[in-house]
Amino acid sequence: MTKADVVSKLQDVFDNVFVEDVKVTEELSANDVTEWDSLSHITLIVAVEKAFKVRFGMGEVEAANNVGGLADLILKKLQA
Repeated sequence: MTKADVVSKLQDVFDNVFVEDVKVTEELSANDVTEWDSLSHITLIVAVEKAFKVRFGMGEVEAANNVGGLADLILKKLQA
């Protein structure tokens, strides 16, 4: 799976979590999405874990500043 594949699959996850249409790009961050608050962040991370069948440890997700960082983290988990 490539980073582009991960970002593409993340689009499906975002479509299921957020009501508003969100165009997922590597540069996208919580500051760019009105609905993306602390509660929806938890919902999003749980949905990502289910979609990719990975588990994130404490602090791992906070290090990802945008979707590109999250995609890198997912790829790291998938390769482990």
